Amino acid sequence: MFEGVFPAIITPFLKDESLDEEGLKKNIRYLSNTGISGIVPCGTTGESATLTFEEHKRVVEIAVEASKVPVIAGTGSNNTREALELTRHAAEAGADAALLITPYYNKPSDKGMFEHFKTIAEKCDIPIVLYNVPKRTGIDLKPELVAKLSKVKNIVAIKEASGNLSQQSQIIEQTRGSDFVVLSGDDDLTLPTMSLGARGVVSVVANVAPKKTVAMVNAALNGDFETARTLHYELLPLVRAMFLETNPIPVKTAHKYLGLANGPLRPPMSSMAPEKEAILKEILERLGERA
Repeated sequence: MFEGVFPAIITPFLKDESLDEEGLKKNIRYLSNTGISGIVPCGTTGESATLTFEEHKRVVEIAVEASKVPVIAGTGSNNTREALELTRHAAEAGADAALLITPYYNKPSDKGMFEHFKTIAEKCDIPIVLYNVPKRTGIDLKPELVAKLSKVKNIVAIKEASGNLSQQSQIIEQTRGSDFVVLSGDDDLTLPTMSLGARGVVSVVANVAPKKTVAMVNAALNGDFETARTLHYELLPLVRAMFLETNPIPVKTAHKYLGLANGPLRPPMSSMAPEKEAILKEILERLGERA
C-alpha cells in the first residue's frame, strides 16, 4: 500500500470558513481517478492546525467515504493523548493508515519521541506512518531513532521531509532488509530520494498535476530514470510555485484555476500576494493543467 503518489489534500471551506463537505468529496473523487495510490487528509496541506477536533474527524470520515484509494489520515499532535484519540478515531472510521507528525513545539527528547509513537502504535490497530518535517516542527527525527521505531509493531513507514538527502539515505540504509518504507515529503526531492530507495511521495504538487506526478514516480519505480528525470524537470517550475508562499496558500489558490473546490484560507493564513499568484497562474497555463 505504501508505494506511489499520495497527495496531501487541501481542506476546502465555504465563504463563512465552514467545512465544504461537498467540495471535499468532489476533490477526492477527482484525485481518486488520476492513478494516485492514496490520499492524505488532515495534514499540513489540509490546514489541520486550524481544524477543530470535530472538523478533523469529519474530514477523515468524508475521505474514507468518498475515496476509491487508500486513506492515510493525519492524526498527529504535540499532545500524546490527543494524537491517540485522533488515531483511534481514524481506525474506527475505516482509514487505512495514520500519519503522525513529530510532537511540535514541545521539543521532546529522543526518549520522549520514542515513547510518544510507541504508545500510539501499541494502542491503535492501524498502520502508522511517521512524519518528519523539522522546518515546521522545530524537531528532527534522526535516522537512529527512525530505525528503532521501525521495529515497533504497526510503525511501517515515514514521510521524510527534512530536505536532507544524506539523512534520508541513512534511514533507508538503517532499515534495509525490513518492510519499512521511506516516502519523500519534499516534491523537489522525490526523484533523488527514490534513487536512494524511497518508494514514492506524500505530495503537494500532486493536487495540481497528479497524472504527471504519478508518471514520474511510476517511471522511477520501474527503473526508467531517464523518463523520470524528464518529468521531474517538467514539474519543477510548478513545484517551486507551490512554495512561493507558505503551504497550503499556493496549492489552494491553484485549485481555483483548476475548477476544484478551494475557498478561503483560515487565519492566520491569508490570501496569496497578487504578484505571486500571477506567477502561479502563468505556470499553470504554460503546463496546461486542468482538472
